[in-house]
Amino acid sequence: MQDGTDEDADAIGRIQTAIQDAVAALSAAGARQEALAEYVPTRRTLGIRREPALRRVGSVWRLGVFLLDDAGTLSATGTLVRANPPGRPQYQSLSAEHRRALRAAAARGHFRDGETVNFDARPIALDAEALRTSSGPLFLRGGQALVRWSAAADDAHALAFDGYLSERVDLLAHPPEGA
Repeated sequence: MQDGTDEDADAIGRIQTAIQDAVAALSAAGARQEALAEYVPTRRTLGIRREPALRRVGSVWRLGVFLLDDAGTLSATGTLVRANPPGRPQYQSLSAEHRRALRAAAARGHFRDGETVNFDARPIALDAEALRTSSGPLFLRGGQALVRWSAAADDAHALAFDGYLSERVDLLAHPPEGA
């Protein structure tokens, strides 16, 4: 029988293999990618005030609670916004005004109208110690890689990582008709 460190090392190896297989399948299928950006807050450049903007840093496949780039970097999904004209302030609710401000930041970042922009994504460290104590979407328990598929889902309702990832890859590589 293996001890916990051997089980965890095997689980990390299975995670890395699943990620490599996902990248290969998504690349081969020409699956749709979305923009990955970083939020650049308000700043001054040569005394001129620059409003917040979203700056493109790459592209990713969105796989539920994960973002995956073509280099195999797995990240936890952060915030996403659709790049649409921000419109005028309506002062209806704080959340609506926040979304409007993010649309304006996407417009300043020169994203195409209607493009989905992901930002605030947190890369996931693929080492056993980090995953054993993780409160994010990917974690290890008993030598098995598991996924918290929702912020409200507890560990008892977690799904197996390889099954979750392969299902998401299949949906993105072969979307249902009309999707």
